[in-house]
Amino acid sequence: MVTKELAERAKSQLADVTGLRPITVTGVFKDEQGWHIALDMLEMSRIPPATDVLGDYEALLDETGNMLRFERRRSRLRGEPMEGNGKL
Repeated sequence: MVTKELAERAKSQLADVTGLRPITVTGVFKDEQGWHIALDMLEMSRIPPATDVLGDYEALLDETGNMLRFERRRSRLRGEPMEGNGKL
């Protein structure tokens, strides 16, 4: 399975489990546990959109693209800059 397919599966499965709308995939890497997919999910829509509340999530998928687990890392306003060094 290619990275794009895995990212799309993660978005779909996480949306099904959480009821939230996926915004974007922010990172992908593979290790001995499986595929780690970092995603932004829309937790609360606001006006103006820059004040939307986004959740930073990480999903772990197996080799066939099935979600093994997920974790919400934090929430932030859409307009806030990303923190950290870009690592999952």
